[in-house]
Amino acid sequence: MRSSPVTLRRPTDSDGYNLHQLVANCPPLDTNSVYCNLLQCADFADTAIAAEDASGRLVGFISGYCPPSRPDTLFVWQVAVDASLRGQGLALRMLLALTARVAAERGVRYLETTISPDNAASQALFRRGFARLGADYSTRILFSRAEHFAGRHEDEVLYRAGPFAAPEFEEELKETA
Repeated sequence: MRSSPVTLRRPTDSDGYNLHQLVANCPPLDTNSVYCNLLQCADFADTAIAAEDASGRLVGFISGYCPPSRPDTLFVWQVAVDASLRGQGLALRMLLALTARVAAERGVRYLETTISPDNAASQALFRRGFARLGADYSTRILFSRAEHFAGRHEDEVLYRAGPFAAPEFEEELKETA
């Protein structure tokens, strides 16, 4: 089934509330406050990407940042895709477009994220992304269930890939799928 066209773009502060709603509809993602989502869309727009459908509805989002101690690294914080578009490659398309943009604009050569051991979908997404970037990756527990989450959350495993050369844009950010 082919869905309507999706446009990838830099987020703006007007996306904050819609991002909050999108994440709330994507369990098991952790929700943040609307204010946090506003900041992600405003202050971290250069390291985030929004996907909207033909009607202007936010249907996908990746938030990320470059850690101050590792400016050559894009840390992907959260990936959200509306249920109606899952399984169609939107998450990979957003990840590659964001990585290409941040690599070109900021010289990023490494990609990091954390994934809980039970999240097979995210593991598969990032492994596909790393393969497309031609980047080797390593893993290690960054935040442990026992030490950091008082036993109430799964481990968060750090995936670190790179170095990679700045990938070419496979598609312009304003191009539709």
